[in-house]
Amino acid sequence: MARVTVEDCILHVPNRFELVLLSAQRAKQISSGNPLTIERDNDKDAVVSLREIADETIPLDQIEESLIQSFFKRPVSDIADKKLLTKGEEIPVEVEEAFKDAAQHIAVQQAPAEPEIDAEGGEDMSFGNDNVEAED
Repeated sequence: MARVTVEDCILHVPNRFELVLLSAQRAKQISSGNPLTIERDNDKDAVVSLREIADETIPLDQIEESLIQSFFKRPVSDIADKKLLTKGEEIPVEVEEAFKDAAQHIAVQQAPAEPEIDAEGGEDMSFGNDNVEAED
């Protein structure tokens, strides 16, 4: 069997980043015991997931829904009852809290470390546990 290339899958999922997310989610499902829709041919889970996407043997909308669900602590259906909001309608408190928690988590991970100011008013040139002092 020929190797699966990204070009085979791009026809079905044009965004490469989305393709990576969907194939990774499907590979997780395969490793957790979900049935395969094609022959394994001694391939790893990631390759099998790409082959399933290329052959269109799995519904991508279900994989996408599973991926979205994996980002929440509770199932989205429990939070919003799969109800779409209309313009002007208030966002449920649970949904708002879930997004605030996720935003805080991302902000903490991406926040740059602030330089420490030493007694002389200059920045401390520290790198982890090693202190480096600049010489004039």
